[in-house]
Order: sequence, then structure tokens, then C-alpha cells
Amino acid sequence: MEAAAREELDMEVMKPLIGEQNSDSISDDEHENELLPVEKHYQLDNQEGITFVQTLTHLLKGNIGTGLLGLPLAIKNAGIVLGPISLVLIGVVSVHCMHILVRCSHHLCQRLKKTSLGYSDTVSYAMEVGPLNSLQKRASWGRCIVDFFLVITQLGFCSVYIVFLAENVKQVHEGFLQNRIVPMNDTSTSGPSEKRSVDLRIYMLCFLPFIILLVFIRDLKSLSMLSFLANLSMAVSLVIIYQYIVRDISDPRKLPPVAGWKKYPLFFGTAIFAFEGIGVVLPLENRMKETQRFTQALNIGMGIVMTLYITLATLGYLRFGDEIKGSITLNLPQEVWLYQSVKILYSFGIFVTYSIQYYVPAEIIIPAITSKVQQKWKLFCEFMVRTLLVCSTSRARRLSCTKCRCSKNCIKMKY
Repeated sequence: MEAAAREELDMEVMKPLIGEQNSDSISDDEHENELLPVEKHYQLDNQEGITFVQTLTHLLKGNIGTGLLGLPLAIKNAGIVLGPISLVLIGVVSVHCMHILVRCSHHLCQRLKKTSLGYSDTVSYAMEVGPLNSLQKRASWGRCIVDFFLVITQLGFCSVYIVFLAENVKQVHEGFLQNRIVPMNDTSTSGPSEKRSVDLRIYMLCFLPFIILLVFIRDLKSLSMLSFLANLSMAVSLVIIYQYIVRDISDPRKLPPVAGWKKYPLFFGTAIFAFEGIGVVLPLENRMKETQRFTQALNIGMGIVMTLYITLATLGYLRFGDEIKGSITLNLPQEVWLYQSVKILYSFGIFVTYSIQYYVPAEIIIPAITSKVQQKWKLFCEFMVRTLLVCSTSRARRLSCTKCRCSKNCIKMKY
């Protein structure tokens, strides 16, 4: 009995030492993975990530683009009552889908012990762990399909941005030249003056080097200051637009509450295009320091975006009625420089937005290409791919402008 008691006492003494030995056999990474919650585990590799304010700034920049200016025309195609209600519903569904996407990414990160997941990774792993065997076997298909549509969608946004930049600068430049030349012609001759017009593709070509230099900035954190300045310039331009359209609001009863159902698809297409920031949700969340606060940033950012969408769309249609054009900036007085400055300020914002939207396809395409070259050529290869992608967006829009053969048709485009 005494020997058994001594042996039991020795085992009690040795338990802490045995526990330490067993814990030493477990790697530090495994130990952290077992103890850390998903939020902490998810941000282990993002100590140099972007802050809450920077995330909110990029989120606003990624959602407030050219689609906002076309929403008054969208309300016209839906009706003064049906349009705003539909915008609210589309906005709620979009934000809900963004939250589902983030929650799925968090759940899979926790389950698979991953630091972060992009769109295609989230879809692929969700199909792998799903209950359907047919989807499990085709998980790689889901990754490829999502990557393909993300690249097409985001580069399509970038293509529209180039046309928007070129068209707005073209209008301001030609308006400035006309204001200077017409008085000179009036004093020198009484005959009609010939209006000068430079091909829209020339303006697009002039923007190309600046856009290429912009996309050479590879980190979202380095774009934070530019994104802040772009948000500021767009805020000033929107204030100018608001103060003009609220001066003379027509009676809503004079406008149709519901437009014809044949026009409703036009409204739906413009509204869906306006909610163009869903492609930057996961990239921003993956780069954020405090990922547990991303939901808060998403709610605040999308709340601001939806407020701008609904108010500008409704007030713009109330102000101009059936005269509303594809972009509300085209309804502003062309002879007043205050309203011409709106185009310059908003164009600067769109210029920076290009880099935010471009970040998504770049993160998909560039690693797949640079992984096949030697280490010393990786940086050069990356810059070449970035340059070619920018040229492809510019080339796509130049082809569309070549078909119409007329810059006026480009003005009528719904940005």
C-alpha cells in the first residue's frame, strides 16, 4: 500500500512535466490555431494591413462610380414611385449578399485553418465541403468560373471609366476653346465659326500613360491618400449637383408613378451596374487589420452609398423630368464654369476608382503568370502584365467608339 501511494504521488509530481513535454511536441502554429478564434486567426498575416478608416474610404470609392450619375435616367425608366422602391430593394439584397459572402469566407477560414480566402477560393472550398458529390468533384470548375466572370466584370468597369474620363475632359476642353474662339470670331468676321472637335480616342490615348502609372501602385494601403482625395473631390462635385437640382423641383404628381414594363429592364441593368463595388469586398476584408470590424465598415459604407443613390436618382428625375440624359452632368449648364468643374472633380474620382476596380483582376491574373517565371523577372513581368491589362481596357472602348463613328453617340452612353 505504501509503495502504491508513493508511486501515485510521483505521478502527480510528474504530470506538469509530462504536460510540458506534450505541448513541446505540438508546433507553435498548431497551438495557435487551436486557441485563436476566427477573427484573430484571420488577421495573423495582416499586421501591416489597412485601418478601419482606410477600408471605409476604399469601400466608398469602389461603390461610388459612374453608375451613380446614370441613376436619374434609371428612375425615369421605372417610374417616380417604383424606381426608388426598387433601388431600396436592390440595395438591401446587395448588402445582404455581401454579408453572406464575408460570413462564408470566415466560416471556411476557421474550418480549413486558412488565413484568408478570395472569391474563387471561397467558392471552391464551399463546393468541396458541401453535401453534393457532383459539386465536390467539380470544385475546380467553380474556381475558374468565378475568376473568369470577376475578371470580365471588373475590366468592363475599367473600360467604361476610360470612356467617361475621355468624354468629360473632351467636353470641358472643347467648351473652353469654344468660349475663347467664338468671341474672337465675332470681332473679326460675321460668318459662322467652324467648330473644332478632336477624336475621343485621342483623349483616351492621352490618359493611358497616367493610368498605367497609377496601376503600378500595387498596395491598397499606398492608395489610401489618393482614395481620400478622390472621395473629397467627388463629394464636392455631388454637393454642387445637389445644390443645382434642388432649386427647381417639379411636382411628383406630374411624373408617371410606374413606367412601362418594357423599360423596366433598362432600369434594372443601370441599377445593377451602379452597385459595382461587390467585387472589392473580399479583397478589402482580406487586407484589413481588424477584420472583426469589417461588418461595421460595410454597413456604414453601404448605408452612405444607398442614401446617395436614392436621393440623387429621385431628385435628379424630379428636377429634369423627361429631359434627363444618360449622365446627369450632361444636364448641367454648359456655359457656367462652376458646373463644368463638376466634370473635372468627378473625373478625378473616377480616375482613382479605376485602380480600385483594377485591383481585383490584377490579383487573379498576375500571380498565375508570375509563378511561371524566374524570381529575377517576376517584378518586370508583373509590370508588363499590368500595362497590357490597362491597354486591353482602353482598346476595348476604342473599338466600340470606332463602330459609332461619332462622339455624340458616346455622349448618349449610359455610364
